[in-house]
Amino acid sequence: MILKELIPMVQAGSSYICITRPRRFGKTVTANMIASFFSKGEDSRALFDGLKISEFEGYGSGINQHNVIHIQLNETPADCRSWKRYISRICDRLLRDLKRAYPQIEYGPDDAVWDVLKEIYEFCGGEKFVFVLDEWDYIFHRDYMSGQDKREYLAFLRNLLKDKPYVSMAYMTGILPIAKYSSGSELNMFLEYTMASEERFGGYFGFTESEVDQLFYERYLKIEKKPQIAREELRNWYDGYHTKAGERVYNPRSVVAALVNNNLGDYWTSSGPYDEIYYYIEKNVGDVRDDLALMAAGIPVGAKIREYAATSMKLRTRDEIFSAMVVYGFLSYNNGLVSIPNRELMNKFDDMLRKEPSLGYVNRLARESERMLKATLSGDTETMLEILEYAHDSEVPLLSLTMRPS
Repeated sequence: MILKELIPMVQAGSSYICITRPRRFGKTVTANMIASFFSKGEDSRALFDGLKISEFEGYGSGINQHNVIHIQLNETPADCRSWKRYISRICDRLLRDLKRAYPQIEYGPDDAVWDVLKEIYEFCGGEKFVFVLDEWDYIFHRDYMSGQDKREYLAFLRNLLKDKPYVSMAYMTGILPIAKYSSGSELNMFLEYTMASEERFGGYFGFTESEVDQLFYERYLKIEKKPQIAREELRNWYDGYHTKAGERVYNPRSVVAALVNNNLGDYWTSSGPYDEIYYYIEKNVGDVRDDLALMAAGIPVGAKIREYAATSMKLRTRDEIFSAMVVYGFLSYNNGLVSIPNRELMNKFDDMLRKEPSLGYVNRLARESERMLKATLSGDTETMLEILEYAHDSEVPLLSLTMRPS
């Protein structure tokens, strides 16, 4: 229960938390829950009464007792093509909401959001706020963002949050760690919690084995009249990630989609180049080609993963490439080894390996694997021998892509 850990932090005040996870691991759902729980702008007891958190001794002093500023930083103005327009929308909406909530506070055209918040703190009895900022690094991925724009954005967050008496807690989520973007002191007040390097909060993002068991046996099998999914199939398709403590984690979005649809499938949707595998390797195919062949054959490879090194625009070294792929969820990292986590992602790698001729012999092996399957089923020993000889000469395993049904 992440709320059980956050309630004392809000009460203590001046707590700064940054949670980084791949897409589709429940960051936004959790952020929405946190905002709904703490906000005194709504009555959310009907959602939380009767849940385990309601048994916690701090429940009554936490639920609907705080001012909450909840910003989804991946929302932009219509046809947004500049940093100025993006940040102006955020500031204008914040100032509008603060004016509605505190009409007695006067501010001028030159006052920034943090000026108004400080006025509220000083003249409204020490009013404090819980900040919930979702997808904080979204804006860094926009084509229109210049280096100066990024520095201004970091300065905006620093001015809004750092050393401010009106901050009870700042809870922030993103994909890449703060150190990826900020090498200075702008956001050094945040404690960062990543999937690969920090154990705390690890069990709250993604589904654990017990949570999938609960969904499968207590919900799916009882509701679905003609279940088409076996429990072990969920493990093969969507498991394979690990927390720092070594606990296995499922992709929650895909598990839910499969159970709701009563169908195992590829639910890893693409929303841009960061969701395409080839984006990460195209600048240095030679360094990772052999490793891709091994991982596609189900063999993990060693790597030094540094999440802060996952520079999304300039992936050059082997470890930078694999670090980015771990951060974005394409690879799993455990005990110094990276691997393709599950069948859903294996299918994505399958498609990429078959389509990209720049991968050389790996591309040919990927294409030959389907030919091998057909030759095996038809008893074509001559073709089978030809393919096996090529795989032997390549000194890598024949890719185990024949597992994918054709």
